[in-house]
Amino acid sequence: MTALIPALLAGAVVGLALGGLGGGGSVLAVPALIYLLGFTPAAAATASLLIVTLTSVTALVGHARDGQVAWRTGLLFAAAGLVPALLAGAAAGHVPQTVLTVAFAVVAAIAALRMLRPARTEATGAVRPGKAGAAGAGLGAVTGFLGVGGGFLAVPALVGVLNLPMRRAVGTSLLVITINSLAALGARAGAGTRLDWAVVAPFTAAAILGAWDGKRLAAKLKGTALQRLFACVLLAVAALMLVDALV
Repeated sequence: MTALIPALLAGAVVGLALGGLGGGGSVLAVPALIYLLGFTPAAAATASLLIVTLTSVTALVGHARDGQVAWRTGLLFAAAGLVPALLAGAAAGHVPQTVLTVAFAVVAAIAALRMLRPARTEATGAVRPGKAGAAGAGLGAVTGFLGVGGGFLAVPALVGVLNLPMRRAVGTSLLVITINSLAALGARAGAGTRLDWAVVAPFTAAAILGAWDGKRLAAKLKGTALQRLFACVLLAVAALMLVDALV
């Protein structure tokens, strides 16, 4: 019972991030599961992927109804990253945990700083397949190495590299997260990790409900406000993880 309230609160925050920002679910869920709910890193990563997959599908439906998903770009982006993600994931097993944590924090900080920079041109949504494939492959390698769904990197890439408007990038990111997380879950299926469903179930339920609130929040805020909010969340998480890894 003591874990129920933290699970519900953490799940609601993860859902708000996914529904409103199109990312940040794994980067918030993994620390919450480890530091608040006592999961091991391996169990937290697996549970996070399950939670984020189900929540992302729920949020994706809402954004798709509003026409805010670039399906062709998102599918190409995600498909290009599948093989790099598997290769990088295998390599990550031979790297010390501290190195992975520091790398995670550095990449998150870089993505946040990119989001805080003012755009030089108005996003039009016009993208080229080669650009989308290259960006997706790079994202797949990074997310496979770090073990997250990738939304916190997908949104900056979709906005800054592929020139999608912010709200369309949010919806498209959910498609990328869903595909990446499903692939990662499939790779972990035979690992035999045991999950505490008394925690995972309420966490997931709260995240799904939070995703709908996040979508409503996104509809009320300007794209630039969403970018700043997303960047601030990333910077805070990056700082906390750096402190945890180095102190």
